[in-house]
Amino acid sequence: MKLVFDRDAERNEMLSALARTEPNKRQELIAEYRRRSEAAFAPETFRNYQMVIRLFGEWCVKQGQSPEPPIEPRLLARWVDEMGGKLAANSIQTRLWAIAELHRSHFLPSPTRHRLVDLAVKGVKRKYGAASRQAPPLSKREVIEAIEKLGPSRQDRRDAAALWIATDSWCRASEIVAFKVKDLIRTDDGSSVLYVTRSKTDPFGKGAYAFLSARGTEAVLHWIDMAKLMFDDPILTKSQLHAKIAPMHPSSLSRIMKKRTGRSDVSAHSTRVGGVQDAFKIGCDISSIMVAGRWTSPEMPARYGRRIRASHSAAADVSRAHENGSN
Repeated sequence: MKLVFDRDAERNEMLSALARTEPNKRQELIAEYRRRSEAAFAPETFRNYQMVIRLFGEWCVKQGQSPEPPIEPRLLARWVDEMGGKLAANSIQTRLWAIAELHRSHFLPSPTRHRLVDLAVKGVKRKYGAASRQAPPLSKREVIEAIEKLGPSRQDRRDAAALWIATDSWCRASEIVAFKVKDLIRTDDGSSVLYVTRSKTDPFGKGAYAFLSARGTEAVLHWIDMAKLMFDDPILTKSQLHAKIAPMHPSSLSRIMKKRTGRSDVSAHSTRVGGVQDAFKIGCDISSIMVAGRWTSPEMPARYGRRIRASHSAAADVSRAHENGSN
């Protein structure tokens, strides 16, 4: 006979048992949960969690309500209503995750699963839409044009290395600034691969590889030599002579993108979106795009390429055929 694991039933049984636990013992469990969550979550995730809990607490005070769990589903539904139109649907879901985690940390049932909250989220999506905001694309052509305008200074050489890594590897900002000199692995044709130690989709560090072109490799090696970086040093550091060698902050990467391309709308994620759109333009299939960007699902690259794929669809081909006099 096949046994079926009922996670909800197990959770409810655990919560029922915890409800009967002595207050002192319960506080010990809550304190231990906090310590373990700080070790289990990525630092950025934990910072975002703390930010959401702080913002929710401030909102509750204005409403004359307590932010301490357990939180009433009706109060949470009102919070969702107020976020509607101000935040994207994905951001609202992220904030609800934080509230759910707050209750898990106190070993309490989550109000985010209540039907009232579910209906509030659906109502916000219906009224304001569920589309997520996408970083504006930055194509390889635009990046190369920006690189070709750079001079021989230390800052220019550092920025050239950063731009090449971003446009070639399709890596996220957090991955790019984490690269060390030892992560650059040369290949026979002059290009390289970069070892991605861990990422958003690989929090436990199984590792992956990203591509770096021959021109990109040359630019990175030039910077490494100019900055006299050692094997364990981060590749992207401060450009000033004798500055402390430390990893660049991800936000600095976005500032480099804006400054060097002259576009105030782009961010460090724009080369990732632009790379996908460039790939669709030249006919790359979704599988090869997933490998290049290290996606485990086709959902995100397909979303990034929606506009390009529409202009290369069967409908577009038929229209072009008739414009050319074919029938």
